[in-house]
Amino acid sequence: DYSCLLLIGPRQVGKTTMLEHLMEGTDRRKITLDDVENRRLAKRDPELFLEMNPAPVLIDEVQYAPELFSYIKIRIDNGAVPGSYWLTGSQSFQLMELAQESLAGRTAILHMPALSQAELYGDSTSEPLLFTLEKLSGRKNILPCKPSEIYERIWKGGMPGHRSGKYKDRDVFYSSYIQSYINRDVADIIPGIDKLIFADFVRAAACRVGQMLNTHDIAVDVGVADDTARRWLQVLEKSEVIFYLRPYSNNLLKRTIKTPKMYFFDTGLVAYLTKYSSPEILMNGAINGAILENYAVAELRKAWLNNAKDCPIYYYRNKDMKEIDVIIEADGELHPIEIKKSTNPGTELLSAFSVLDKGTVKRGAGAILCLRENLSAIDRNNFIIPISMI
Repeated sequence: DYSCLLLIGPRQVGKTTMLEHLMEGTDRRKITLDDVENRRLAKRDPELFLEMNPAPVLIDEVQYAPELFSYIKIRIDNGAVPGSYWLTGSQSFQLMELAQESLAGRTAILHMPALSQAELYGDSTSEPLLFTLEKLSGRKNILPCKPSEIYERIWKGGMPGHRSGKYKDRDVFYSSYIQSYINRDVADIIPGIDKLIFADFVRAAACRVGQMLNTHDIAVDVGVADDTARRWLQVLEKSEVIFYLRPYSNNLLKRTIKTPKMYFFDTGLVAYLTKYSSPEILMNGAINGAILENYAVAELRKAWLNNAKDCPIYYYRNKDMKEIDVIIEADGELHPIEIKKSTNPGTELLSAFSVLDKGTVKRGAGAILCLRENLSAIDRNNFIIPISMI
């Protein structure tokens, strides 16, 4: 539908590889601005660059030449056909800013996360989790998944380079990933940054997945100022290494806490950074509950992003310490979710759901996401859903 498509997402999630696959057998050309000569021409004379690389074209790492956006806009306004320009790059926030500034209303912006468990183990067309018995029963959970298998999925992560078997050694893959990310993306955003301290900072953040953000604690761990920690967290968010779950509130829900919760886009990276050498050790380690929550929240988020939909996911916590791990707002209803490392969760986990009855939006069906192998229910309005079904 659009003359320009902008595909964004974290480094090495397969954006360029997927687009190259989609352009096989067509007359579309690919040009990358990783190439210094291409980059120099695109920055110095963007009009000539586009003349020498006519549509349809895939321009990779387009963030290196923001000068191109204004000239692409001119071509779109002059009648460029749908699909003329495919753009991609790994500095997501910068690219979104450029697109919204120069190509507002003229480009489709799609987010591509790491591989979802549905893509790796089940139905790659899975829609977002919906809370009706018909929808839940129709989800393709091919085989019951044991708790140990869930932690193996968590430990391995969802990065295509490793999961495809191209890079077999997981530790070497994630070590190279961090070095490449810091040397390229971070160094571009913050010239002169101390790369070793930043690497320690990323590890300190990984130790706190699933927790409410406490910038000061992370700063103290690494030995940097709070302001520096805030800027570095912004870099991690802008490059989609981390994402936040914002608190849900409305004018009738009083005393809500406003601090977001922090998660990593890939649990394999978290397991590597926190030095868990096997799924078995991770399953019994200190962060086993937090990383399980990270995995479940990330999988919920991937399902929305993979269907090109905004991600309506929040959490709730008030000053009386009542907390709901996840709230999904969909079709005029709020769906509360608890995430637990349990195969037989109890009904007491539903007690906090009632706080949503005080709001202006109707409370819909809720769920407990857990390590149970098969779909079950507590009652008609509260399901017990295996995490493997997300």
